[in-house]
Amino acid sequence: MKIPVLSDLHAEGKIPEILFWVGCAGNYDARAQKITRAFCEILNNIGQSYAILGEEEKCTGDPARRAGNEFLFQMLAQQNIETLNNYGIRKIVCTCPHCFNTLKNDYPALGGHFEVIHYSEFLDSLIKENKLILKEPAGQKITYHDSCYLGRINGVYQAPRDIINALKHELIEMKRAKQNGLCCGAGGAQMFKEEEQGSKRINTERAEELIETNAHAVVANCPFCITMLQDGIKEKNAQDRIMVYDLAELILQNQKQS
Repeated sequence: MKIPVLSDLHAEGKIPEILFWVGCAGNYDARAQKITRAFCEILNNIGQSYAILGEEEKCTGDPARRAGNEFLFQMLAQQNIETLNNYGIRKIVCTCPHCFNTLKNDYPALGGHFEVIHYSEFLDSLIKENKLILKEPAGQKITYHDSCYLGRINGVYQAPRDIINALKHELIEMKRAKQNGLCCGAGGAQMFKEEEQGSKRINTERAEELIETNAHAVVANCPFCITMLQDGIKEKNAQDRIMVYDLAELILQNQKQS
């Protein structure tokens, strides 16, 4: 599968409609790389004009800022802003809510003014505009996990649910959802440290809630959430009956080829 790189397009005098911000997880984590490929395959299938930065993409600095290293955050942010401005990029689509939140809400204070869209909203708009056509799948019972950085911080709740409904699946909400949703346990740089002694693991508690729904699968749209949900489900020995999907993977399975 060919994934266009921005520097190559720039050398040909071309400017893509969107820049796909892959993110650290999407670049280096084996599970998240599958999500990256799924999203790119969807875009390739519909002939969407896009590109990635490739080796020029640095970490947004989100983990550094959440862990308290403001100097490192600002250094990374300024490098990224300079790169994006040099290419004249104005529209960015992210698969990671952490990257999405940082580029959208933190970068403007440092001179990074871009239109930043989470891929759930972008794909939902493509479906509603009939640019992304879906097959009629065999409906499953599916529950959806709200990422904190997409939901409670940025108020994006409906787009992922509209996609699940467009896929004709039966959406079963967990008892804590939307504004009341429970964190997967990875936010605020918690992904990179152990939980406090004596505390119950948050992803275990979340796994218990999704098991209660009797859903066949749980859908998320954050690489951190995907990892934490998979680990929680394994801890409850439910991995053989509950699948963990990223939204892009679910769409790709049911995308009608032109």
